[in-house]
Amino acid sequence: MKRFFLGTLFILLTVGLVRAQEYKKQLKNANKTLGKYYLDPVTNKADLAGALATIEQVFAAEDAKADAEAWITKGQIYNEIAKAEMNRKIIDQKYELASPTAGLMAMEAFEMAMAKAVKKSQTKDALSGIRENEDLSNNIGITHFQAQNYNDAYKNFAVTLKANELLKTNKMESRLDDPATKNDQVFYTAVSGYFGDNKDASMPLFETLYKAGKAQPLVYEALFNLTAEKNIDKAMEYLNAGREANPDDNGLLFAEINYYLKVNKLELLVEKLKMAIQKEPDNVSVYNTMGNVYDQLNQKEREAGNNEKADEYFNLAFDYFNQALAKDPKNFDASYSQGALYYNKAASMTAKLNALSNDFSPAGTKKYNALKAEMDGFFKQALPYFLKAEELDPKDVNTMIALKEIYARSGDFEKSNAYKAKMEAAGN
Repeated sequence: MKRFFLGTLFILLTVGLVRAQEYKKQLKNANKTLGKYYLDPVTNKADLAGALATIEQVFAAEDAKADAEAWITKGQIYNEIAKAEMNRKIIDQKYELASPTAGLMAMEAFEMAMAKAVKKSQTKDALSGIRENEDLSNNIGITHFQAQNYNDAYKNFAVTLKANELLKTNKMESRLDDPATKNDQVFYTAVSGYFGDNKDASMPLFETLYKAGKAQPLVYEALFNLTAEKNIDKAMEYLNAGREANPDDNGLLFAEINYYLKVNKLELLVEKLKMAIQKEPDNVSVYNTMGNVYDQLNQKEREAGNNEKADEYFNLAFDYFNQALAKDPKNFDASYSQGALYYNKAASMTAKLNALSNDFSPAGTKKYNALKAEMDGFFKQALPYFLKAEELDPKDVNTMIALKEIYARSGDFEKSNAYKAKMEAAGN
């Protein structure tokens, strides 16, 4: 029994040795094929694909995963793939990257090589690959950024920052040794994260730029937006610092406006929107926004029974929508909103009208008829604005709903049913 055990152990060791020899042989072949590619990348481009196929076979062996040389070769192959991709992109700007993760794969391989290295030469080779990858990943990141593919741009830009850290730790030169270049790299990495799905990861990068002082306006705007819901005092600190550093930038003001819109701070919005109109007098959306704010104030006061104040806000809202139309006569939002002002004013009378409907006394009937006539008058006033809105956007569902209701209330059921059919045909 003892001899059998020793024999089995010997067989297992022999099999392991054979497998190790096999992957070493494959690794040698991969390097040989890669070397052939280096001699003439244009003529021997098929060798790069061959080297990749061989290195994948190498890593089928568990022993290869602990071998720094194998990881270095894998990194070099993916670096060359990334380089070939970018060269083709330079020649043909419409070319879609066939291997968009090549730079990331290379960096991952070189990091593994650093972790598995047992010789100084292996560490040196891995760092050389990382230095080359730093440029390649940056170029790939730029390609994704220009295509507004912010998630992949972030991944590649983040790799360049990681490469810089590794090179700096090992006292090697980096393209980011120049402070201005490093600052730009941090900025575009942060922006990519912010506009993509890596907002949390972008926060410390923006903080770095903020602490350096005199940052670009977007840095303060992003920090404000990322912080406002959690800590408005801190967010305002970022915003005020941004205004001091960039007094002529309007983006910071609009970031504040968007925040107040989100939390429904209507009174504060009026002040900020007036400032925005002064800064951008031809920006139609600001006039529409101001009109909507005054409309909300109008509805708020009307619900509280303060009709005089509500009418004041109603008139201000209507005026700002008029100003928007003066800038852009074909502005759908302004036309629709004017109709909505009258429509909502009429609708606000419904509850009172329903209450009066139960009073059959002569006085009650008189009040009912007077209120109904007033309500119908507001619906009638809304009609031309909704018709204009329909001309500007015939497919808008809310416009069709309003027109259907107005015609039904006026007794024109033919037109009301026509809008109902139109909505059903559109799947609404």
